[in-house]
Formats: sequence, C-alpha cells, structure tokens
Amino acid sequence: MNRKGKLYFRYGTMGSAKTAILLATAYNFEERGLRFICMKPEVDTREKRNVIRSRIGIERECEMIRHETDLYQFFSDMFCRDGMALDWILVDECQFLTADQVDQLSRVVDDFGSNVVCYGLRTDFRSMLFEGSRRLFEIADTIDEIKSTCTCGHKTIVNARFDANGDFVEDGDQVEIGGNDRYTAVCRKCWRDKKISQASRFTLFPPEKP
Repeated sequence: MNRKGKLYFRYGTMGSAKTAILLATAYNFEERGLRFICMKPEVDTREKRNVIRSRIGIERECEMIRHETDLYQFFSDMFCRDGMALDWILVDECQFLTADQVDQLSRVVDDFGSNVVCYGLRTDFRSMLFEGSRRLFEIADTIDEIKSTCTCGHKTIVNARFDANGDFVEDGDQVEIGGNDRYTAVCRKCWRDKKISQASRFTLFPPEKP
C-alpha cells in the first residue's frame, strides 16, 4: 500500500459548528467524486438514527457505530468487498468512541491509506476529557481546534451543563445527550465566576430540603 493517510482530530465546544463543517466537507468530497463515508456513534440520540444533522438544519445519512463495533474489521470487510479503500472517513461526535475504536481507526489509516477525520468535543461538563478525545490527543497525526466565542468575547473552553434554574451543575453522568436546553459553551473565567456566584448564593440561601 503506497497511499499514506492521516488521522485528524478536529475539536471544539458545543455550538462551534463542528457538524456543519463535517457536512460541508462531505458535500465537497461528493462534488469531487471522492470515495467517503460519514459515521457517528450510536450513543448520540438527539436526532433520528442514521442521520448526522447540524443545528443550522443541514443533514446527511450516515453509518452508525455501536459501542461494540470493531472499526478495523468493519472497514477491512468493506474494502475487501468493494475492491478498494475509501479516500476519507468522517466521524461525528467522536468523543463517544472508545479508546480501542480510536486505535482501530488509526490502523485503518496505517494499513489502508484512508484519511480519517474525527470531529467532536474535547471535554465534558466538568472539563474532563472524554475517552475517545483523550486517545485522539495521544495518537492523532493532526489536531485542529474549531474555535468559538463566549458571550464575554473570550474563547469558549467549557461545555457547561445547567439545570432548570439555569445553575451550572457538576454532578451526574458524563454522557447526557442534550442541546441548548441543557448545555452552554463558556470561557474558563465565566465558568469559574458563575460557580463562585452560585456557591455564595447557596451559602446565604441554602436550598430547602424535601
């Protein structure tokens, strides 16, 4: 195999247009006649199955990745059946991949020469790395940040989760699917200032016990 592919990680906070960029890239590949596939982990249940959809309203059918999917075997079988490898593999919400699945994608790059581009979040609502994102930081050939701006004008860093009262929360499962109704992207300073303000308010006016 003479082709040399790359494993890309393109990350940003929620609302940074990651999915829109993926879909625009897929459209460009389609116009140029390149062989590609779009995929996303099954855990992303915000939209109907087998569809990647951006908040701006554009969408495209995709292949679902289950938690137990061996991606190297998946593509080995596909390439053997089709008689050729894909030029590009585009993966949305890659933070939900397992570390093993990221390794499997890296083997697809190295063994078949396909390019794999993973789009996703870096960290969760507690500012802790997701498993898939951590592994991509460790082994990706190219890492790019898709930047967006906080309401204060600084770069967003934290995907803050909030409750029905609009307060930031730090407890709960790492994965809780939601959009603008549950999350807001903020800079580190705004995230810290909001938590300090909440702590002071709760000290003066502790919530009533049920």
